[in-house]
Amino acid sequence: MTVSTPRRYQFDNQLPTIKAPQPVVYQPEPMGVPAASEQPPVVVQHIHQAPPDRTVQRIALGAGAGGGAVAAGVYFGPLLVAALSSMAISLAVVALVVVVSAWGVVTVVRSIGGPEGQAAAKALRRKG
Repeated sequence: MTVSTPRRYQFDNQLPTIKAPQPVVYQPEPMGVPAASEQPPVVVQHIHQAPPDRTVQRIALGAGAGGGAVAAGVYFGPLLVAALSSMAISLAVVALVVVVSAWGVVTVVRSIGGPEGQAAAKALRRKG
């Protein structure tokens, strides 16, 4: 007579589980050490002339000024040129507006003023 143990839970499975087959993992084998060559390696060195836009930066590095001087030259150089160009353009526009305004005032005073306007226009032209 066989005595079976009572099931603890309704879904207990008394049969052994079948384990899934483990995947084959690739494990590379270490490569052999290459044979040491008897000859020294050949060093091919190309010497080029420095481009003109980098010459100042290379001189700054060679003089011991450091990377900060190079970064400042590279960054602030074009920034300074752009700022000066912008100021020059703004001043040119202001000068053009002043010239056109003076010409317009002289023309209006001449046409409206009569002899007194002619004298005022001459005086204004001498001052301007």
